[in-house]
Amino acid sequence: MNVRRSWWRTALGLFFTALMLFPVYWMFNVSLTRTNNLRADPPHWYPKDPTFDGYTIVFQQQLPNLATSLIIGLGCVLLTLLISAPAGYALSRLSMRGSGTIGFLLIVAQMLPSVVMAMGFYAIFVRLGWLNTIWGLVVADSTIAVPFAVMLFTAFMSGIPKDIIQAAKVDGASTWRVFHSIVLPVSRNSILTVSLFAFLWAWSDFIFASTLNRNGDLIPITLGIYNYIGNNTTQWNAIMATAVVASVPATLLLVLAQRYVAGGVTAGAVK
Repeated sequence: MNVRRSWWRTALGLFFTALMLFPVYWMFNVSLTRTNNLRADPPHWYPKDPTFDGYTIVFQQQLPNLATSLIIGLGCVLLTLLISAPAGYALSRLSMRGSGTIGFLLIVAQMLPSVVMAMGFYAIFVRLGWLNTIWGLVVADSTIAVPFAVMLFTAFMSGIPKDIIQAAKVDGASTWRVFHSIVLPVSRNSILTVSLFAFLWAWSDFIFASTLNRNGDLIPITLGIYNYIGNNTTQWNAIMATAVVASVPATLLLVLAQRYVAGGVTAGAVK
């Protein structure tokens, strides 16, 4: 009986996994399909007479855009960590007044639609001269990651044993020394989790990029994909090839950091 139940669970798991991964397969299939075969009826379920023209276009045209997205993603990670790690420590350990209100505002900040935020950023960036700049996109993307990161750091750092921190203070360590030498090394899983999510949010952003950097000299890969869509022609194999290449860094990061993310996301859930 247990074997039968286990078999059905495995079958259902494989079915739903295949269902969720089918768009990924179709993206790869279209990336290898010739333009004149895209309108085949019925459609080809595998790359019939495959071509690498789409990938040739990617490596000829999209490498600068991939580099721009990489810079924006790493900048977003750095800025998010610089803001959220000290903020999480302050909220969890320094008994700040109004910490409950700040926590509520962080939740509200995550509920704001990106379109609304983009309009506000546009009005501010016009005055600051940050439109069509990489720095402007780094700041905008960080506003999505920072509230989540502060809440995650607060939850994790609240679970650090008080005896460790008190022992360091007895030895004469300052608040900054405790944070830098004790709290941050212990918070490795949370740091990796925040870094991963911040990078992925910046890497996949389209709303801020299309609003704040449409006419920039350096554009992220999401706008590079969008530029293939025209009024008269749509280069679907190039679009899908670009999407496949752009998915590789995110996929590798998720695979490599999976166990750290699992530990970081559940941090603070049980004390």
